[in-house]
Amino acid sequence: MASVQLTSGKSFTNEGNQSLLDDAMRAGLKLNYSCRTGRCSSCKCRVLQGQTVEIGSETGLQESEKAEGWILSCVRAASSDLLIEADDLGDLELSEPRTLPCRISEINSLAPNVLQVFLRFPPTTQFAYMPGQYVDIIGAGAVRRSYSIANSDFSKGQIELHIRQVDGGAMSNYWFADAAENDLLRLNGPLGTFFLRDAKGLDVIFLATGTGIAPVKAIVESLPYIAVDQRPRSVMVLWGGRQRADHYLDIAALPGGHRYVPVLSQPDSDWEGATGYVQDTLLDLDPDLANAAVYACGSDAMIHSAKAALTNAGLSPHRFYSDAFVCSKSNPLI
Repeated sequence: MASVQLTSGKSFTNEGNQSLLDDAMRAGLKLNYSCRTGRCSSCKCRVLQGQTVEIGSETGLQESEKAEGWILSCVRAASSDLLIEADDLGDLELSEPRTLPCRISEINSLAPNVLQVFLRFPPTTQFAYMPGQYVDIIGAGAVRRSYSIANSDFSKGQIELHIRQVDGGAMSNYWFADAAENDLLRLNGPLGTFFLRDAKGLDVIFLATGTGIAPVKAIVESLPYIAVDQRPRSVMVLWGGRQRADHYLDIAALPGGHRYVPVLSQPDSDWEGATGYVQDTLLDLDPDLANAAVYACGSDAMIHSAKAALTNAGLSPHRFYSDAFVCSKSNPLI
């Protein structure tokens, strides 16, 4: 058993056969995480003293980062006592994940390859989450897939998911071929740390690709309920897709007083909006990155590219928050 000390002064013990992230969470510490499979880099932290061992593949890290002592806490365990630098969410109250029954209450087609699914819970169920978090849906044969919650609150006793079709995907085949209203499922959640942090006076910028707009929608919907003196100075949403059909929601119509910039990478000849990648479009707008916080959700490639480009342009790396939709055998965010 190893002692793990954070630079914040908090500590926990690691058994060696469990990940640092798992043991930190069991000890009540709140560290950033998303995929839990080593594919994204949300749980990246830096080892300052001591040694760790891989218990899973760290595909979300570059070799240069590994050389500088960075690790992914979801797939690393301690092999000695440690001192690590990690983002600590402090005393923020997060609901403990639970496994709950739910039923499909509604299925709608948002685009040729995107479904909107509403799940309802038993009448007495209390399910609290932060807008931006996700849940794992557990289907037949214990197939488990992760989906971001697309609505901002639980006032109607249900959650909204946006589900993209994936060729050959076991859960995807269920959603697009077999799913029906009143089907019984189970879910585990809420999960993840992609939610709005202290945004008072900041320019908050959301970057989304594909169904990565789902948690962004939830967060934007929650903005009018933030105390006036705690609100961002401005809010902007950039949503990237290939073609017009990929913009399956009217983001401009959401409440919150935000600016919306749709971006297409493969536009029709009559498209007059922004083209290319969302992060490049943002830089073309010449934002005040020194006063900005960026929340990026979508493809892993977009997130890595955006973080590199924006931090090089002046954004603090501590104000870049992400939720990468990555595919893996155990927990794909699709």
